[in-house]
Amino acid sequence: MRIASLPGTFWGRAAPSFWFTLVVSLLLAVDGCVQAQATGGAVHTLELVGVINPPAADYINRALEAAEEQNASLVVIQMDTPGGLDTSMRQIIQGILASPVPVAVYVAPSGARAASAGLFILTASHVAAMAPGTNTGAAHPVGLGGEMDEVAVEKVVNDAAAFIRSLARERGRNPEWVELAVRESASLTEQEALEQNVIDVVARDVDDLLAQIDGWRVQTAAGEVTLNVADAPRLEVPMSFPERFLHVISDPNIAFVLLSVGSIGILAELYNPGMFFPGITGAIALILAFFSLGNLPTNWAGVALIALAIGLFIAELNTEGVGVLGVGALVAFFLGGLFLFEPLRPDSPALPAVPDLRVNPWLLGGATAGLGGAMFLVFTRLAQTRKAPILTGPEQFIGRTARAHQDLTPSGRVWFEGQTWFAEVATGKAVAAGKTVRIVGVDGLTLLVEPEEEASGYV
Repeated sequence: MRIASLPGTFWGRAAPSFWFTLVVSLLLAVDGCVQAQATGGAVHTLELVGVINPPAADYINRALEAAEEQNASLVVIQMDTPGGLDTSMRQIIQGILASPVPVAVYVAPSGARAASAGLFILTASHVAAMAPGTNTGAAHPVGLGGEMDEVAVEKVVNDAAAFIRSLARERGRNPEWVELAVRESASLTEQEALEQNVIDVVARDVDDLLAQIDGWRVQTAAGEVTLNVADAPRLEVPMSFPERFLHVISDPNIAFVLLSVGSIGILAELYNPGMFFPGITGAIALILAFFSLGNLPTNWAGVALIALAIGLFIAELNTEGVGVLGVGALVAFFLGGLFLFEPLRPDSPALPAVPDLRVNPWLLGGATAGLGGAMFLVFTRLAQTRKAPILTGPEQFIGRTARAHQDLTPSGRVWFEGQTWFAEVATGKAVAAGKTVRIVGVDGLTLLVEPEEEASGYV
């Protein structure tokens, strides 16, 4: 009887939780199957827009790894780029070459381009495609903001030409023309690129692209793969928020703005300690600025000039000069922004042509003018303060206002100069917390106060 009662005890007490666990497990299994059906064999679509930099490379390689894990049938990278950094470009190309999932690079929409580093990525793809009204090419290596000597130019060009020529031969494309794009900055429209065997397809959109390449055989790192993509499900793989945010701020102009905001915030905190908000904002902006500068070919002499400008500005605040240090601060700030990005050195690795990596002159001029205006206001205020009679001791507090931190009955604490003080109402009456009081005297460490005439603070 005792043994027979065990099943009854189990089904009577444990059955609800058992069935609940079983049902949840089955639902999770079914959901996993549905997700597998939704992602397995799907075409993963990505967007690569803007400068090719480390966040963009991280995004592409993460998406390629996810496509491999989910057994995707194809990865389509829709690209519109003016170029980018050599290290980031090579990371993307290495990911494409090592991918067992075929990768199609599609220059779109109309008006897009695959310039410089974009041409390298396009050439490395298993399927190279362009939309009508697009162009590619212009991959001649250039110095970033400076000139290179002839020997350095020859080394850089030869290295870049050999790299893109090997990519074209690997994919069965035109090695002679891509080398010409590197050596002479040649460019082609989509129809010219198709005729020159630089790309494989001209497609109106992704649907048209997939319809044209359906049934093609391509060679991947895992061997030959037949593309069955015409009716495959689609899965968009966007940048994550951190990737998108870091990609956006890795821009010369945004880096300069962040550096400027950070500098001004720190200056404001130094000029008026205890405000906290300018200091915290400035610190965050500086951290983001240094991250952005770390993803760009930064000339740290430019950063040093901006730091010098901050030092001169602080020195001007603490001296009774005639503005010479302030003018020097503005000059150093302008030159720092002008030289913020360095030229390509002769010993630098080969670097495909990149977009104009410099601070926009209008932004630089506006920021300098804004800083000059802010300095003028601060110096004017300081001049007025210096001309005012200097009071020392308790007299300097008399006539100034404070705020009751708690009910004054008639003594309590008030908020004054960023800290709490012990205070006593001189008239002996009570003042409610939050009301404004005026200091009429000082007794040791106690402020003697009276309510503001216009405040009805008596209780």
